[in-house]
Amino acid sequence: MNDPSLKLTAYFGERKRGESGRLLADELLELYAAHRVRTSLLLRGVAGFGLKHHLRTDQLLTLSEDLPAVAVAVDSAQRIDALLGELLALKREGLVTLERARLLTGDLSAAVELPEASKLTVYVGRRERASGRPAFDAVCELFHRRGLAGATVLMGVDGTKQGRRQRASFVGANASVPMMIIAIGTGEQVAGVLAELGELLVHPVVTVERVRVCKRDGQLLARPQELPGRDAHGLALWQKLMVHTSEAARHGRRPLHRELVERLRESDVAGATSLRGIWGFHGAHAPHGDKLLQVYRHTPVVTIVVDTPERIGAAFEIIDALTPEGGLVTSEMVPAARAVSAGHVRGGTRLAKHEF
Repeated sequence: MNDPSLKLTAYFGERKRGESGRLLADELLELYAAHRVRTSLLLRGVAGFGLKHHLRTDQLLTLSEDLPAVAVAVDSAQRIDALLGELLALKREGLVTLERARLLTGDLSAAVELPEASKLTVYVGRRERASGRPAFDAVCELFHRRGLAGATVLMGVDGTKQGRRQRASFVGANASVPMMIIAIGTGEQVAGVLAELGELLVHPVVTVERVRVCKRDGQLLARPQELPGRDAHGLALWQKLMVHTSEAARHGRRPLHRELVERLRESDVAGATSLRGIWGFHGAHAPHGDKLLQVYRHTPVVTIVVDTPERIGAAFEIIDALTPEGGLVTSEMVPAARAVSAGHVRGGTRLAKHEF
């Protein structure tokens, strides 16, 4: 399968409840299972803020039970469109984004036309194995060996696989609870690893998206795309920045990702979320995660910022100033986003079109 698809992402507080009084996270994942969404997962953040600029972080004990959460669902445009109305009825406030992606499953050896810089996302189960080792480890090793710019493994706590819900629990192996591996590379590099992924994984599910690599290891390569506020038909355009760093990266005495969130929160940016990975690499560094007897954790961290192109430009200035020596920063166009706060609605769910 090699088809255009949509990636639907919802950002919210972990303890947020729907109109029924139940946790919004449960309602969203039940909705995805009811519509048999091919792949979805729920991620817990470690720091972030939304439209109201209320800080959520695992370092503030009074707020630690309301950490940021991100729910990602990927399937055909038809299936995502079918559930979108129900999702918006459940999630009345906050941010929802829609992004175009190419969904690849099954045989990955067929030639695929890819953009100059690509984001490759691989979905695997927690206990899935490949070549006698954890699948996420084997995939990261492949990406590192083939020279991709970086990869980050994010662990889901809930989700769907092939349309069936897979929820983590304190008992049981949680073998099929989904994880996502986000990797950045050139189109040529990504095309080169697809066939090897198909041989490595039993039932591969991957998406490919267009990105621009703005910074790598502190070096400024390009600024984010200069996008208009609206497309030719008047539909709003949005933009996303992703900052790949390590928990060990510091700005002064503070972890870099926490300093990023704080500085962005002081600006006019609509929101930012930091997600802690469990494994990954950037640049020439070998894939790694936590180890014993370390002063600082060495797990990767991804900080996501979504806003209008005008505000993304200002956000990039903050990010650029805080990443003079390390990190990987990418920029993407977001063709549809709906942000709601205090009854005020910005954007919508109709997909904008813009060539750049």
